[in-house]
This record gives sequence, C-alpha cells and structure tokens, in this order.
Amino acid sequence: MSNLQSEHSTAEVCDLVVVGGGATGLGVALQAALEGRSVMLVEARDFASGTSSRSTKLLHGGVRYLVQGRLRLVREALRERATVLHLAPHLAQPLSFVVPVAGWLNWAFMGVGLKLYQWLAGRLSLGDTEAVSRQTLAKGMPGIAGMVGRAVAGMRYWDGQCEDARLALALAQTAQRAGARMHNHTRVTALIPVQNGWQVRLLDARRGTLRTVQARCVVNAAGVWVDELRRMALPHGAGGPALKALVTASQGVHLVVTRACLPLHEAVLIPRTADGRVLFAVPWLGATLIGTTDTPRSDAPREPQPMAEELDFLFRETRNAFGLSLRPGDVRSVWVGLRPLVGAAGQGDAAQSTSQMSREHLIRREAPGLVTVTGGKWTTYRSMAEEVLHTLQAHGDVPPAPNGPVDTRLHRLVGAPAQGDPATVHPLSEAPGLHLWGSQAEQVLAMPGAERELGMGLTEGMVRFAARHEWAWTVEDMLARRWRALFLDARQAATMAPAVAALLQEETGLEPRLDEFLALCQRYTLGD
Repeated sequence: MSNLQSEHSTAEVCDLVVVGGGATGLGVALQAALEGRSVMLVEARDFASGTSSRSTKLLHGGVRYLVQGRLRLVREALRERATVLHLAPHLAQPLSFVVPVAGWLNWAFMGVGLKLYQWLAGRLSLGDTEAVSRQTLAKGMPGIAGMVGRAVAGMRYWDGQCEDARLALALAQTAQRAGARMHNHTRVTALIPVQNGWQVRLLDARRGTLRTVQARCVVNAAGVWVDELRRMALPHGAGGPALKALVTASQGVHLVVTRACLPLHEAVLIPRTADGRVLFAVPWLGATLIGTTDTPRSDAPREPQPMAEELDFLFRETRNAFGLSLRPGDVRSVWVGLRPLVGAAGQGDAAQSTSQMSREHLIRREAPGLVTVTGGKWTTYRSMAEEVLHTLQAHGDVPPAPNGPVDTRLHRLVGAPAQGDPATVHPLSEAPGLHLWGSQAEQVLAMPGAERELGMGLTEGMVRFAARHEWAWTVEDMLARRWRALFLDARQAATMAPAVAALLQEETGLEPRLDEFLALCQRYTLGD
C-alpha cells in the first residue's frame, strides 16, 4: 500500500453515505439529496455494474405473485411501474408480451390471470389484455415452430421495459444535480462506529488515494454483496457466533442473438419450462434477448460465468419453445447476473429453492445509523428509497428533511424529454442510438468527433461525453454500460475497444484497462 496517497488528515462530513451504486443505492441517494440532506454515494466498481445492468430489462408488477394471492404486492409494483415510465420515457417504455398456451383449459386460466393483472393496474394500465389466435401467433412470428407452433391460442398483455444501465446513469446524474456527491470506482475499506455516527474509509481507484468520511448514517445497498459490508461493520468477538447472511444469490444467464435469428416484434413469454420458471424472449436494442435461468450459488463473484447446465437449459428450452436450434456461434453475447434473494425470516438459506425465495426487499436497521437494504427489483427502486429514508428518520438517525417531504414520483430524471415532446423517444427495441441520451442529445452532438463513428452506432463524441459527464473511466465502463456493445455483441465490442481506450485516456489521463476488457469480451462469447 506504499504507492497509495492518504487523505485522512481532514475527514469529509455528511449526513448519509450510501454504499452501492445499483438501482437501490442510486434511488436512496436521489431521495436523500432532494430532501436537502448532504449525501455521498460510493460504488466499488461502476454504477450498475452488478445486478442492475444484468437484468432481463423488464419493469413489471410480478404476474407470478397473482398465483400466490399477493395482490397488494402486485398493485404496488404496478403503480411503481407507471412511475418509472413517467420519470424517464426515453429509457423506460411499455412493452407488449405474447403468451402462447397449449391446451384450452390452460389458456382460459391464463386469460383470467392476465385480465386480473390489468384490472389491478386500473387507470395505470398500459394496454388491453386480449386473446390472440393461433393464426395471429404464426403471423407475428413467421417460421417459429416449437411450443409456439403447438399453442391452441395465446394472450397478449402489457408490461414495461427499460434500458437498465442508462437508467442507472440517469439516476446518478439526477442525484448529482440535486447535490449528492457520486463516486464510482471507490471501495469501502473500513466502517467504524464512532460517536454520533460512522467513520467510513474509502479507496479511490482512479487516483489511488485513501480518504475518510464522517457520516451520521450509512446505508448498505450493496446488493448481493451486502453481507460483506455487514461483516465489516458488525464484527463478532473471538468465539462469538458468526454473523448470519441476509441473502442468498441466484444466478441468471442471458443469451443475445440477432433479430434475424429470432425475429420478434414483441416480447414472448413461455409460461413454464422444465424447471418451472418462465422463459422470456425480448426484443432489445436491435437484438433479441433470451433468458433466464435461476441457479442458486453459495458465493457471489463479481463477474459470474454461465454453467454448462445453464447453457444446455437455455438452448434446449429455446428449441422446445421456438423450434430454433441455436449453435454457440449464433450467440453474440452471453452474460450473467446475480440476484439478491431474501430467505425465510430474512436469512439466506442455500438449501432453499431460489424459485421459492422472495424478490421482495428487506430493510433492516443493524445498529444506530446503519441500515441494510437488499432484494427488490428495478420496478420498485423508488418506493424502496422512500422507505429507507423513513426508517432512518423514524429511529432518529437523521433529523427531519431540510426540504420537507419530497415526492420523487414528480421529479423526472436527467435526459427525460419535455412532457408532450416525444421527438427524442424511440422504441427500446430499436438499435442503440443518440436517442438514448434523450434531451441531452444536443450536448452529445456538440462534442468533438460527434460525426466520427467507431462501430455499432457509437461515435467519438459519445465517448467524450461519457468521460466528461458520465463518470466513464475504463473501456468496460464505456462499452458495457454507457454503450451496450459488450452485452449486444462481445466480438464487435473487442474490435472497437482500442479506439475507445485511446479516447478515454486522452480525456481522463488515466489508464483505461484495455487488456482487462479484451479478456472480458472472451468470457462473454461462446465457441463456434
């Protein structure tokens, strides 16, 4: 550690330190900043680099919860779904789903459930649930056989879709404009209780410096890694009981193929696969996304890899559902996300089936001024943030908000077009383009090199804008999340990487870790 510079002499002071730059942490930082609190968010890697950029890109109320009779939970999620669509319409939009069903009894049961789903949404419904004939199914998906071809009929219903990585960036930018200090590539090295709060020690990977922050409160929003921070903050004495884990990890694998390979104009949901989980095929950014698996893990690696049995499952179920025999070379990118699942009584249980564990969130006050929040989903990030701040205030960990109660449902995110102006809104099924910056598109066009394309629609100007205004430092930051090249076509991303690296180094003066990214591209590809 001799090459590290220390900045411990004068500790920064703030009301709240949020640890974790995924959807949950970003939502908490934005809520706190809008309430007028001094807040700092730190993320060990990059914003949304964990679970929040590796989702199935859906904003949904949870159709499967209807079977469990959890109507209140579904209604709340449907309300939040409408809120997110309003906050960032260029990055979150309605999406129609077709559900092919084999057997008339199953079809009738499915129809009743989806009609109830629409009814629960009330005036926030995104579209009518309607029957789809077998002929219409065949017309909408020409050449597709398998279960779709065997279906007696189908149902069409509506849910939401998002571009999750850029939605996270919009949250980060909005929080920063509200006064939050946002730091990616900044890792917590120590969390020490002190009088009137916590001392948080940080390592800034950009500059190689150590710093200390004095905070009244700490919010642990590290996703599937919350237990690592809990062990740091809540050590047990020698011989004492081990700290029990709050979450267990479930691994989800996604495949991306070209639209020509699986030509969908709307999403398809296969309601039951061999393991009882649904299968999605979703049009996304000019490609088709297929997923996902649900495999329990006892560990939580930062860059999880697909297991052979998971790939076999997705290939087999794609063939069974669509009559499409994928070859490894057809897959342009394969990527994996870890979901934090809350087990019984808030305790993770690796033996429990992850398909039976809750996607609901857990908010737990661990000690004075220390709250852990985990679980949940993109759809409910905003309501989770409200609940976290309410918990802190109810326990006296923070005083009443200087700005008073703030309704974040009304505070649109950076980049959102003016209401009534749809010019900057394009369907998320389209190939990525300038429209993903929404109302910031003109600023991107003003960057040097805005007319010079580097591949897959990415321009030099977009890279410069990301480096200057979106915290992009490494090639992975740029080509995995500011621009989804790695997630759409890993081989193409590798060819673009050297030019992107040169631009990032010119803009930041930092080494952009090109070799690390090229190695990552290999892990996102399958052999021919």
